[in-house]
Amino acid sequence: MSRLPEIAHSERRAYPSDMSDAEWDILRPLLPPAKGFGRPRTVNLREILNAIFYVQRSGCQWEMLPHDLPPHETVYKYFQKWHRQGI
Repeated sequence: MSRLPEIAHSERRAYPSDMSDAEWDILRPLLPPAKGFGRPRTVNLREILNAIFYVQRSGCQWEMLPHDLPPHETVYKYFQKWHRQGI
């Protein structure tokens, strides 16, 4: 049995820092919904959180995120925004 979390419909292998489906079900309602106007959201918030948790757990720099996670600029933008909002 693998110690890595199961990720439904994943296009990549899981990292040890990835959220499980149960953890995602708890966090999903706490995240702000899409605005409903303007450009639609194109990023997967679960992958954004997985990338933030990867940086937190590994201690790597934002620019050193693996290429199979969202771009570090996008991840850091969400991190800053949520940090300012207290999310």
